[in-house]
Amino acid sequence: MVNFKELVSVTLVLFSVIDILGSIPIIIDLQKKGIKIEALKAALASLALMSVFLFAGEALLHLFGVDIESFAVAGAIIIFLMGMEMVLGIHIFQDHSEYRSGTIVPVAFPLIAGAGTMTTIISLRADYDVVNIQLGIVLNILFVFLVLRSSRYISRKLGEGGANVLRKVFGIILLAIAVKLFRENFHLIVERPITNG
Repeated sequence: MVNFKELVSVTLVLFSVIDILGSIPIIIDLQKKGIKIEALKAALASLALMSVFLFAGEALLHLFGVDIESFAVAGAIIIFLMGMEMVLGIHIFQDHSEYRSGTIVPVAFPLIAGAGTMTTIISLRADYDVVNIQLGIVLNILFVFLVLRSSRYISRKLGEGGANVLRKVFGIILLAIAVKLFRENFHLIVERPITNG
């Protein structure tokens, strides 16, 4: 069932993780090098990747004997580090600006539907309804499509300062969500009896 509060929360979290506005300089750089980026194709590829992981990610975890709460805690740590990157302006993870392919790589993957996004999606399943997560994904992909279509215009209007302010604001949101995910799932792992198999 659609829950507006959950939908807003999920949408904001995914918006922060995807950080499509922060990726505009990379997109512009690719375009300047003559690499054609098809906005619709990139958006649809990202939607497909994220949706598959939303519905099949848990089954994949079970193959490795990992429960969703444990993955949520691991995801919370990753999200926390991503938030620290955004707020402090440091680089903890690999910088993907070195990729020089086209629409699918690096735009759809890893800029939009990268490891951070996939981790976040399955971590959110521990606390939010699948319907709200899917709708949040769709809303973000619509926004991604609009940004890709208007990347040069947005880059001029935002400026470097505006982009940095947005990045720090959403970095703080990520930190708060990471703490929430960790708090709500860590105690479930600690209290669960250890079993073999």
